[in-house]
Amino acid sequence: MHRPLPLECIGLNFRDFQFALAMIFAIEEINNSTDLLPGISLGYKLYDTCDSIARSVRVALALANGNVVVSAPTEAPCTRPAQVQAIIGGTSSSLCMVIANVIGPFHIPLISPFASCACLSDKTKYPSFLRTISSDYYQSRALAQLVKHFGWTWVGAIRTNNDYGNNGMATFTETAQQLGICLEYSVSFFRTDSLDKIKKIIDIIKASTSKVIVAFLSPLDMDVLLYASAHHNMTGYQWVGSEAWIIDSQTAEKDTHHILDGAIGLSIPKAHISGMREFILDVKQLSSSSNELFTELWETLFNCKFKQSNSSAENQKECTGHEDPSEVQNIFTDMSLMPAFNSVYKGVYAVAHALHSMFGCHVTCNYNVQLDPFTILQHIKNIHFKTKEGDEVYFDENGDPAAKYGIINWQPTENGIVDFVTVGLYDASLPADKQLSLQLESLIWTQNFKQVPVSVCSKKCPPGTRKVLQKGKPVCCYDCIRCAEGEISNMTDSISCERCHPESWSNDRRDACVKKQAEFLSYEEIMGVLLTAAALFGTCMTAVVAAIFFTYRTTPIVRANNSELSFLLLFSLTLCFLCSLTFIGRPSEWSCMLRHTAFGITFVLCISCVLGKTIVVLMAFRATLPGSNVMKWFGPAQQRLSVVAFTLIQVVICILWLTISPPFPFKNFTQFKDKIILECALGSAVGFWAVLGYIGLLAILCFILAFLARKLPDNFNEAKLITFSMLIFCAVWMTFIPAYVSSPGKFSVAVEIFAILASSFGLLICNFIPKCYIILLKPEENTKKNMMGKGASKSF
Repeated sequence: MHRPLPLECIGLNFRDFQFALAMIFAIEEINNSTDLLPGISLGYKLYDTCDSIARSVRVALALANGNVVVSAPTEAPCTRPAQVQAIIGGTSSSLCMVIANVIGPFHIPLISPFASCACLSDKTKYPSFLRTISSDYYQSRALAQLVKHFGWTWVGAIRTNNDYGNNGMATFTETAQQLGICLEYSVSFFRTDSLDKIKKIIDIIKASTSKVIVAFLSPLDMDVLLYASAHHNMTGYQWVGSEAWIIDSQTAEKDTHHILDGAIGLSIPKAHISGMREFILDVKQLSSSSNELFTELWETLFNCKFKQSNSSAENQKECTGHEDPSEVQNIFTDMSLMPAFNSVYKGVYAVAHALHSMFGCHVTCNYNVQLDPFTILQHIKNIHFKTKEGDEVYFDENGDPAAKYGIINWQPTENGIVDFVTVGLYDASLPADKQLSLQLESLIWTQNFKQVPVSVCSKKCPPGTRKVLQKGKPVCCYDCIRCAEGEISNMTDSISCERCHPESWSNDRRDACVKKQAEFLSYEEIMGVLLTAAALFGTCMTAVVAAIFFTYRTTPIVRANNSELSFLLLFSLTLCFLCSLTFIGRPSEWSCMLRHTAFGITFVLCISCVLGKTIVVLMAFRATLPGSNVMKWFGPAQQRLSVVAFTLIQVVICILWLTISPPFPFKNFTQFKDKIILECALGSAVGFWAVLGYIGLLAILCFILAFLARKLPDNFNEAKLITFSMLIFCAVWMTFIPAYVSSPGKFSVAVEIFAILASSFGLLICNFIPKCYIILLKPEENTKKNMMGKGASKSF
């Protein structure tokens, strides 16, 4: 049976009227159905509690006792008793708590599409309460996960000072603490509070350092806070909202200062119910049931007055009764709350399906079944069905539906209207790591920023430091203190340091020791580039000299003193320049073994060639003496054999070194506090010094022989050139030892490379550049006669 809304409230609330029409739509759809409750029509009574607890108690008692006040005569009396079998409604949690307490002893089912307080899930207090909106227990947890997802660990919180706000924020606070989120402040107010209290809340927000505000507010309280925020120019904050206000178009219209632009929050998932919009906008259907109600609604909707209206307004236009609701834009025609209408729709259908089950309806129903609220309540708890739009409806043991939310982002448009954009979903039925899904590229933040706002009390402490809490502040506020010498922390935001004993650790764990910067001589740094360039320049220079000697290989200056040894010396010098490159780059097992052995063998080959040439000079002079045949004992074959013999000794030393204890890559943690030196450990120090000592022995022997032959009678005395080259060679390596020992880190490697290059350039320049000078610039002196000293005496 139709009953009108009693007009005892001040003014007409369009939202409540829409909810009532949504219920009527569902009832009429069921009554016109042949599948659900065939042959049975549902009746209804409509009451407006005007958001008043006292009025809610009065209505609840009247419904429970069957003392229904009829505001208008009915044309067709009901065939059932007037006692109500179920109640759909309760626009807030506080009102539902009152109603549920009143009707609980009578077991009358109360299904609320709007009351989301988690406290109503307590079946010991509210045994007959059910709802088609998700519990705030899930909403609060979802909001905390949303805040954590964006890395906001330092936030402020504002709540409505009622059951909805206090219980919702309590769950949010508990979950936030578990997720490592701290609340800088948590304040509450109610829309009837004094302006001074609202002003104090604004002052708290403006004095805070957090940039994110979680608002668990009703739309009316949000409107009050929004007005105060605009008055005090409180902009630049990222708002995170609960479902109560995040898709409220009235709140968006009042945000003329764009304080809430970029707000993000949870809402009931979007829904579409075919036919409901048209039904709600068909206002003329009310004219048959209540002329007084129709008149007030029509006048408010179109801002006009009928002639017969008791109220008068000078400047208002006259209503014709032919106005079209679809041509106006106001709260009544706004369908943004269709998800809420869907909750009403589901509640009505839940009762209908329970009755369908009780009556045993198939083709027809058993009309002899005695109805009682307790039995209906049990059947409602067990229903499980899908609406015509495919939405699944059921209740868990607490009378709650499945928790699903859309994630809404406030995005301003060019015409100033806010667009509620769905940017993600939250489904509590999924595994924890899949409950929250977001489309980050679609998000717009406060003040139209594209980057996620930052709201932390302290930045993360890097490895090598530990957190020290700031006195008197939450755990999210801390200072980063460097670990003491000999201690490590290998994680971000470490709360302690531990003793560092890298010598007993594996290589992987050594890397974690204070997250030091690894240092080695690399090709990317300037010093590495310069040394590489010098090595390549020396290689190219040697190749040019070799090309000149090969071109002029038949000339006396090249043929003199065994040209074969000269080419072999040039080849060994090329290897000397190139072996220096093995010292540059990150040390590895093969590079550590190669660098020292290659250096040792190539330099011995080089010195052996120089030594052979020195002996040839001495023997050649001895061969000029009467009756001397010494050259037959040191001919080309003997010269080759000496070079091979001297070099083989070094090869044997290197093989023994690599076999017994080879060089290996090593991470030096002790030389510097803030660096890890990547170097090549010698393995066997005896092997290294044996290689170096053998090179030194040959160099000294070569120097002595060349020194003895320096005054032999020859216009082009090669012994002098060898003497100078070996003098440079010995000087370089004598200064190398103290410089190598005293150089820190990668500079010791640079010193070794410099010694290799300097000695190589010394040998190349002293032995070959004077000959190239003669070949290219003084070709007249490149004769056998001049080489034998039979021309004018010249000294070079």
